[in-house]
Amino acid sequence: MRVVATTTDPVRLSFLKALLTDAGIECIVLDAHISAIEGGIGAFPRRLAVVPDDEARARAVLLEAGEATV
Repeated sequence: MRVVATTTDPVRLSFLKALLTDAGIECIVLDAHISAIEGGIGAFPRRLAVVPDDEARARAVLLEAGEATV
């Protein structure tokens, strides 16, 4: 898996995930459980990851939407 975005903002994460899903790119959220347990203090960001074959396309989709990536 390749991380294409990192954020502590659950709304932004949802938006980024929707962008990739709409583009036909499967993605998963890493660190969601630890981020939820830490109580929202922002110590553990969530990571959005895709398979290596989709990384370039995923980054292009996020860049086109004006979203900076890792």
